[in-house]
Amino acid sequence: MKKTYLAFDLGASSGRAILGILENGKLSLEEVHRFSNGPVEMEGSLYWDFGSICSEIKTGLKKALAVEKNISGMAVDTWGVDYVILKKDGSCARLPYNYRDPRTDSMPEKVFSVIPKEKLYERTGIQFMQLNTIYQLAAHREKHPGDFEEGNTLLFVPDAITYMLCGKKSCEYTIASTSNLVDAEKRDWDRELISMLGLPCGLFPSIKMPGTVAGTLSPQIMNELNCGPVPVMYVGSHDTASAVASVPADESKKWAYISCGTWALLGAELKSPILSMDAMDSDYTNEGGLCGSIRFLTNIMGSWLFQETKRVWNEKGNPIGFAEMSKLASSAEPFKYFINPNDKRFFTPCDMPENIRRSCKESGQGAIEDDAALLRCIYDSLALCFRYKIEKLEKLLGVNYECLNMVGGATRDTLLMQLTSDCVGIPVYAGPVEATSIGNICTQAMADGAIPNLALARGLIRDSFDIPEFKPDKAASSGWGSAYSRFKGVTGL
Repeated sequence: MKKTYLAFDLGASSGRAILGILENGKLSLEEVHRFSNGPVEMEGSLYWDFGSICSEIKTGLKKALAVEKNISGMAVDTWGVDYVILKKDGSCARLPYNYRDPRTDSMPEKVFSVIPKEKLYERTGIQFMQLNTIYQLAAHREKHPGDFEEGNTLLFVPDAITYMLCGKKSCEYTIASTSNLVDAEKRDWDRELISMLGLPCGLFPSIKMPGTVAGTLSPQIMNELNCGPVPVMYVGSHDTASAVASVPADESKKWAYISCGTWALLGAELKSPILSMDAMDSDYTNEGGLCGSIRFLTNIMGSWLFQETKRVWNEKGNPIGFAEMSKLASSAEPFKYFINPNDKRFFTPCDMPENIRRSCKESGQGAIEDDAALLRCIYDSLALCFRYKIEKLEKLLGVNYECLNMVGGATRDTLLMQLTSDCVGIPVYAGPVEATSIGNICTQAMADGAIPNLALARGLIRDSFDIPEFKPDKAASSGWGSAYSRFKGVTGL
């Protein structure tokens, strides 16, 4: 029996509407709409244009219905931490802030004055990053206290889109877990913590688990699009949760994963959170996953480094594509320059090439001589950072991983895949590329009863998509070994 589901996958630079067709034990995809998405700057702050996003969602749904009238479900996933505050009448108090907005620069210290960071980690298990919702809300409350009046409701971006579609005001668990305000053990709001921070508990609605039905399209949307009712689902609304759900892991092996896009999220799937001080000091986080799992992972700036470099060069009249960047990096001498990909100077939109050059010069490595060397610096540094984080993960969990599953858009970059395998010393399985949409669709199918469980969903993904294997080049191991020692010395890791 044929079943069709519609996934909306929104990233920090673009959004897509993708139909997933489940038929004869295979899943196929058809993209029906794509649109640009990015921060909007107004009066010195960065926001998301939520009205435009909602308009694009409706356009995507209209296009999907033109292709397939009988859609069995639809669901939205986005990046984490960002939120919308709805007023009593259902309108937005203001445009949602973008997580790269600098207003949170001093907020962690202010939050830690209320609750020490060690205690905060013991409760929520979330890695300390100034973009976390907890720090955003602290800054938001200072600037706009009226947004927190009684009767207002906080919804994360995918939850706010779900509300627009079907009128349901709830927060899906995986996206809520990114906030730093959810009890990691109980999988619910830490209302004591919320009160300690001076935030109204009534702002936070009920939490719903992925793989459940939120509702059906509202009469208003059905009238606007001239369509019938379509179920609206809760999936792994945090895009990484959906991406991890799509990892086509061989359960007979010990595996770790990297969801590799703008961010590279490296970790393991666990049954329970790890809330130790060692985990905190290693910058590992405990975010919600499907079927009660924990995504024990760490955040690494991934393709963002390439994206910003490309943007700056294009704006300066030196147009270049990602494939050309990879080819140029291949021509450069390896292991000559290193950066810490998570250096704060790379976090916000910037002159990335200049910041990388400055970082290398300040760390005593000298001046980068050309663009090829700069790109090779990014490639080598990412692979070495992956190795460093995997070693931390293995130590924390007492596991020696046999393979690494990499999913997401960056798996198209065969140079990065091969260098990662060479550096880490284990096979890398690369794909699927559309990991987030696939995880979204499979979770809808589980909610709908078309796929019985996550293990069978992953088997379906293995059978449906090409997953190339990259094996480590043993001859390169000594070069990576000495480079790793230098990398840690230069970056202070």
